[in-house]
Amino acid sequence: MLRSDAPVVLLLHGGSDNLSGKTGLAMLRYRQGPIVAVIDPAHAGEDLQTLTGIPCSVPLVADMAAALPYGPEVAVVGLAPSGGRLPLEMRSDVVHALRSGLSLASGLHSRLAEDPEFAKVPLASGQWIWDLRQEPEDLEVATARCAALPCRRVLAVGSDMAVGKMSACLELQRAALAQGLDSRFVGTGQAGILISGQGVALDAVRVDYAAGSVEAAVMAASQGAGPEAVVLVEGQGSLCHPGSTATLPLMRGSQPTDLLLVHRAGQTHVRTRPGAVPVAIPPLPELISTCEAVAALGRPDGLRPKVRAVALNTALLDERSAADQAQQLADQLGLPVLDPVRHGAGGLLRAVLAPA
Repeated sequence: MLRSDAPVVLLLHGGSDNLSGKTGLAMLRYRQGPIVAVIDPAHAGEDLQTLTGIPCSVPLVADMAAALPYGPEVAVVGLAPSGGRLPLEMRSDVVHALRSGLSLASGLHSRLAEDPEFAKVPLASGQWIWDLRQEPEDLEVATARCAALPCRRVLAVGSDMAVGKMSACLELQRAALAQGLDSRFVGTGQAGILISGQGVALDAVRVDYAAGSVEAAVMAASQGAGPEAVVLVEGQGSLCHPGSTATLPLMRGSQPTDLLLVHRAGQTHVRTRPGAVPVAIPPLPELISTCEAVAALGRPDGLRPKVRAVALNTALLDERSAADQAQQLADQLGLPVLDPVRHGAGGLLRAVLAPA
C-alpha cells in the first residue's frame, strides 16, 4: 500500500536517539523512497545524521505543521513503544496529518483506523489508513510449497530478539543488487514491511496459520525467481527466547535453503522484561547445530540447511574491539563472521551463495 516513491514524514516522537524509534531509524537507513522530514519535538532543529549516525540529510522538525511544507504524502509511525500503543504526544500530529490529506501507515498493535478520534476525520479520495499489523485473509495451513521453488531462500535466525536480523537481510540484499543479482526481501515485521511495501506481520497471525502466512509471503515474493535468485526472509524472535514462537513457523513456511545466524557481540543472555529469571544464550556452536537440526525437519526435499555465516552486531563496540570479536568468533566457528552494517555485506553474501 505504501508506494516506494511516496514522500514520507516519519513520526518519531522521542525515538530519534533510542531503540523505541527502531522502526523509523530502520526506514531512514534502508528505505529507498523519499523521507522528506522527521518529527521529534525533543530534537527539533538538530542534525539528524549526527544524532542517529545514519547517513541522511533529512530535516528534523517539531510538529506536523513544520513538516507539511516539505511535501509529504504519507505519515508513518516510526515508534515501536512497549505495548504497541500510540503515544499520547503523537495524537495531535496524526490528526493534523489526516486533516491535511496525508495517508497514515502504522505497524502498532493498536489499530489507528478504528480509533474514534481519527475515525471522525473524513478521508479524501485516495487517502488511507494502513494498519499493517493484521492477519491476512484466506490463510491456509502450510504445506511446504516453498521447497519446490528453484531460488535460494536465506532465513535469518537470531540468538535473541532485536539483534539485527532485518538489517542483516537488507544489507545482503543491497550487496546482491549492487552485483546485479536478482534479490528479493520478505518482510515479517513492521519495519521490514514498511521498507519493502510487502510481507506479513507474523506476530499478528494465529499460531495454526503462522507457517502458512510465511509460505504465502515467500511464494508471492518468489514469483518468476529463477535458480540464480536469492530470497532473503527477515527473521523474528529466537529459539533461545522463552517468549518467542516465531522461528519455527519461519523455518516451516520458507523452507530455507540456507541460514544466516545473527548475534550481538558479547551478549550472553537473552533480553527479557525487568525482574525475569535470566535465560542464557547457549554456546553458538550448540545454537547453530540446533537451528540446522530444526530447519531439516518438516521438509519434503530432504535438504539439511546449514548456517553459512554469522552477521555480528557490533554497534556497541569500537572499531578495534569489533574486529577482534569478529575474528575470535570466526576462528571458533569456522565460519565467516562480519558486521554487515559496519563493514558491508559482500563477504556474507559470498558465504551464503557459495555452493553447498
